[in-house]
Amino acid sequence: MKNIVFENVVKAYDKNVIVKNLNMEIKEGERLILLGPSGCGKSTTLRMIAGFEKLTSGKLHMNGKVVNDVPCGDRGVSMVFQNYALFPHMTVRDNIIYGLKAHKMNSKEIEVRLEEVLAMLELKGLEDRKPKDLSGGQRQRVALARAVVKRSDYFLLDEPLSNLDAQLRLRARKELVKIHEIYNQTLVYVTHDQIEAMTVGQRVAIMYKGKMEMLDVPSNVYNRPASIFCARFIGSPSMNIVDVDYNAGVLKLGNQEIQLPDMWNKIVNKHGKDKLCIGVRPEHVVLSREKQAHSIEGLVKYVEDYGNNYGVYVQVRGDKNELIAIAGENIPAQGETVYINVGFDKIHLFDRETEKSLGYPVELYNVKAELPDNFASE
Repeated sequence: MKNIVFENVVKAYDKNVIVKNLNMEIKEGERLILLGPSGCGKSTTLRMIAGFEKLTSGKLHMNGKVVNDVPCGDRGVSMVFQNYALFPHMTVRDNIIYGLKAHKMNSKEIEVRLEEVLAMLELKGLEDRKPKDLSGGQRQRVALARAVVKRSDYFLLDEPLSNLDAQLRLRARKELVKIHEIYNQTLVYVTHDQIEAMTVGQRVAIMYKGKMEMLDVPSNVYNRPASIFCARFIGSPSMNIVDVDYNAGVLKLGNQEIQLPDMWNKIVNKHGKDKLCIGVRPEHVVLSREKQAHSIEGLVKYVEDYGNNYGVYVQVRGDKNELIAIAGENIPAQGETVYINVGFDKIHLFDRETEKSLGYPVELYNVKAELPDNFASE
């Protein structure tokens, strides 16, 4: 199997531990995204797969074999770097086929593969240019072509689109998915851009301070985050997180209370916690001018105009916490009293001490068997 397995992997430079006890399987033929902020260890993890970084401890398995001491050239990987890493003195043609010639591939096969990637990435007519004569988007496509032409079992990408403008990024994302669907390599993609992660990845691994916070499909990463960090890192504006106290089925927020339904009380009581955080995404906050069941009163502090909708910042009455709601019409004015309403199927509860999710009620799912491992089940 052309999979990748990390077994208790640690990477450290002296006392500075970059990756901490990583256990993860990247499945054969999947597109897995390593997502996280700068310094979280995602690029180091990718470089360990490529063979550019030696493991401090643990085992790395590729294709069913331990490859800790296998040179990068013998691992069957192709890599696209953030800075493209093209040879400035070589033409586009020579940059693309350099690796094939180094491995003494048959010249006819080289030409067949070259023509294929030139057409696929729309580089026809640029074969004799040098990198200095290309735009940023063209250089990026040459770097992709150089990796694709090898047809390696493993395709590694280290923030390959970060130097492109928004329109080129959108187009390049589509090209990457298309390339993967053609060759079906095991693809590992490093980025700090959540949009890239959610649109390109079949699964997303969120890393934070060298540890794996969550590994799941994009929809679960967004709708069922495993921790406060995951909740805040995915989504723009990020999820509202507010400290609450729990007692006998009631959440207390400042001097206001929310009565939880039984499905959520089962989750909270199972964990036996009373110091919690409640999370809700801005698009799930509904504002009204009249009090409704389970409403929380607040005061509008600020309104942002996003063009297609508005971000309304509301301070909870009797509390220091401020929430943001996304609204499209009937926008309240600054200084106006409003009521905050959220459906109980849209809330998230976290342990305030560990910042981990308490899980989600099974009532929110149609099929119990589909529950991921990090979800609570009753």
